[in-house]
Amino acid sequence: MTIKEIYELSKKQDKSIEGKEVTIKGLVRGNRFMGNVGFILLNDGSCFSSLQIVYSSTDKKAQAIRMGCSISVKGKIHLTPEAKQIVELESMKIDLISDVEEDYVLQKQRMSFEYLREIPQWRVRTNTFNALFRIRSTLSYYIHEYFHKNGYLWIHTPIITGNDCEGEGQVFDVLASGDKVGESKYFNSPNPHLTVSGQLHVEPFALAYQKVYTFGPTFRAEKSNTTRHAAEFWMIEPEIAFADLDTLCKIEEEFLKYVVKNTIQDCEDDINVFASFIDKNLKTKLNDFLTKSFEFVEYSDCINLLKKAQKEGVKFENNDIDFGLDLNSEHEKYLTEVVFKKPIFLRNMPKDIKAFYMKLNDDNKTVQAVDLLTPGIGELCGGSVREDNYDLLLKRIKELKMPLESYKWYLDLRKNGSMPHAGFGLGFERLVMLVTGIDNIRDTQPYPRNYRNMLF
Repeated sequence: MTIKEIYELSKKQDKSIEGKEVTIKGLVRGNRFMGNVGFILLNDGSCFSSLQIVYSSTDKKAQAIRMGCSISVKGKIHLTPEAKQIVELESMKIDLISDVEEDYVLQKQRMSFEYLREIPQWRVRTNTFNALFRIRSTLSYYIHEYFHKNGYLWIHTPIITGNDCEGEGQVFDVLASGDKVGESKYFNSPNPHLTVSGQLHVEPFALAYQKVYTFGPTFRAEKSNTTRHAAEFWMIEPEIAFADLDTLCKIEEEFLKYVVKNTIQDCEDDINVFASFIDKNLKTKLNDFLTKSFEFVEYSDCINLLKKAQKEGVKFENNDIDFGLDLNSEHEKYLTEVVFKKPIFLRNMPKDIKAFYMKLNDDNKTVQAVDLLTPGIGELCGGSVREDNYDLLLKRIKELKMPLESYKWYLDLRKNGSMPHAGFGLGFERLVMLVTGIDNIRDTQPYPRNYRNMLF
């Protein structure tokens, strides 16, 4: 029986567990003794709450057990609804599995996130990160559940590729022994690198199955140290045949609300940690996210709103606001937190700031693209209708001077049984930031990788 199961039965005041003998194994979160009684807080990772172990203070071995030790406890469950904790375990036998050293890195005092980033192998034992990675796991579960329930197939796209989906060249080259950059003998390919997106490789599957998605690691070699960027992160990328921009936005909103709603219901105790210590307004923000309809806003209208704000005295670091601006986080923050006060779908952006595969609008200046901007996070999702016209896609690839041979296979999809399709990409860690209120992406990852920083 796990501690989570014990608490669930205790909350129901299930009398069948009173006096039940169980053995619980886990890590010690604290140990104190008062008079004739000692108390150990034991956590087995199944939930945020620890189980109070009651032992006789004459048990010198139990008294010597320190925070961080792993132990096994055999005892009897007692319901204690009148006490601060609703259940406790009366110890019959405590066995020390592994002790901790005198200089054990985790101590009772509060430690900064900056310090804990230097010891990622230990921070999962702290309250905040123990809660965070349970939330991360639960979000993953409901992501898969949503797609499974709605008829999507999960496609495993390659991690090593010869195509740069975004066309920006910020990639990590993959070299075998004896290889040179731009000349891979192992793969017989000019430029194998770690993927920046699974989108190009999943599109052929959308044309066959109509509804598919990827969920896996992606890599960007951006020399950036912002709180929202990482060199390695996970991406969710659905691709849907016969979808237009309105349909895509509807799917994004439905998907996100499903995942967030179910996660905060399942992880109530974990969410409380972040609402208490990270962001006092977190529950209000999450409720707004779930209950308010996302706003549809044209890119050109947003530019006009930002210009109007400038005239009214609002100061932006980037004041060069005009058509063609790739919005900075300060602009996204103003639009979502000051103007609309909720998530917005920013639609129909200039083609010159967007990727080559996005469908051109009739004005020949904008593409059928959409960015979902949210308060506190900024861009959460980016998506588009894909260009399914062979000639227009070929023209765009040539305009951007992309290596035509590398994209021939992708172009050929537009000539043989093609169909309209659309999709979006969601940076998973940004979703974790939204749900927890954590403001640095490095604190949402088990082992963060970013510019000039990689431990282990």
